Amino acid sequence: MNQENQNTEYKRLWKDEYLKWVCGFANALGGRIYVGIDDDMTVVGVSDLHRLLEDIPNKITSTIGIMPEINHIRMENKDVIEIIIDPCGMPVSLHGVYYYRSGATKQELRGVALHQFLLKKMGVNWEDIPCNGVTIDDLDDEAIAYFLKKATNAKRMGYETADSTKEEVLANLGLLTDGMPSNAAVLLFGKNPQRKFVTSGFKVGRFGADDADLLAQDLVEGDLIRMTDRIFQILNDKYLIRPIHYEGLQRIESLEIPADALREIIFNSIVHKVQYGTWNQMSIYDDHIRLWNEGSLPESFTVETLLSKHTSQPRNPKIANVFYKAGFIESWGRGYEKIINEFDRMNLSRPVFIEEQGGLSVNIPREIFMKVSRIKKTDRKTDQKTDQKTDQKKLIVDLIKSNPSVSRSELAEILDIHESSVRRRLAALVQAGIIRHTGPAKGGKWEIIK
Repeated sequence: MNQENQNTEYKRLWKDEYLKWVCGFANALGGRIYVGIDDDMTVVGVSDLHRLLEDIPNKITSTIGIMPEINHIRMENKDVIEIIIDPCGMPVSLHGVYYYRSGATKQELRGVALHQFLLKKMGVNWEDIPCNGVTIDDLDDEAIAYFLKKATNAKRMGYETADSTKEEVLANLGLLTDGMPSNAAVLLFGKNPQRKFVTSGFKVGRFGADDADLLAQDLVEGDLIRMTDRIFQILNDKYLIRPIHYEGLQRIESLEIPADALREIIFNSIVHKVQYGTWNQMSIYDDHIRLWNEGSLPESFTVETLLSKHTSQPRNPKIANVFYKAGFIESWGRGYEKIINEFDRMNLSRPVFIEEQGGLSVNIPREIFMKVSRIKKTDRKTDQKTDQKTDQKKLIVDLIKSNPSVSRSELAEILDIHESSVRRRLAALVQAGIIRHTGPAKGGKWEIIK
């Protein structure tokens, strides 16, 4: 007997609330529920076998609309009921609520997750749905021309395609449905895609001490094909640094984050986003950058899968195909490998990928920014100390003017510094030719030279 898992559930006794588990199995990969076995896999048996063998299938059929296989089995000389639920090709609900088996848990589907599930069960891809009220004239000629230039330069489309009409380009990319631009077409090339898809933009925010300390923010909008260029422009101008260094006589101003890796991260964030979900969000802090997009990993994937050799399973294959043809991404699931290699090449800590809050986030350490910040803070402290010493010297000169016989101990008391510090300030003023001491060391006087 196996532990509870994706396909197996144990129940000590039958309760009608377990119809939720039946619904979840039917909407997922199917499974088996054993009644008469405790969670710790102790066989306890059932006492009302014949009634349950009749009631359970009737309740499942009348409430969910599926026909399970119900078996009576003997285990350790006790009666156990086995309920076998096959995966259902159509979405099923219990009293209007949809459940889904994920791992060893039952999930109630709502919002974006429910929308995504229903489309998948119905064999409909959201990208391919015609965008209501949009015509080919609502697509931007410049965005399409930008794509064709990128695709031909990347040698993923022939140069002869540059002369293609807008309709031919869209048809070849599979972005027309019954002659109408699809949702993917509008997102990729629309003149104003946010008019139809409000949350298709990309949010960037700069935070201070904590998440409540928002220092600056931008919302990048427009077509997806040129969005990464817009994001990079804003990051360059406002949010990231380009520290200067030299390689021989050549002046280098590299972005603090490996540029190719950052582009790959942003491309993947856009391609794998649930496009009808919420905004992509980049939060920038002093020590790290967090980029999150809505959309869980494929069922068979983990974060470790992403970081190893894997097949490419884009959430939005039409959008991914356009990004591939434009030369933005690879089609073999090598994007994450490229990201890691770029960070290794610059001897920087690798980004950390985390599946959280219904999506995937990547945390990028800002090691170069933190190093530069520490240097600047040290310089500021040095400047402050220098300014303080200068002020103290000026005050010493003023005190000498008013009292040429003032002693070092008196100066130390007035300035609230140690007498040894006064001695150093006086020596510096003497060396600079500003003052001089006449007479004996004790009881002499100070004179202002200039």
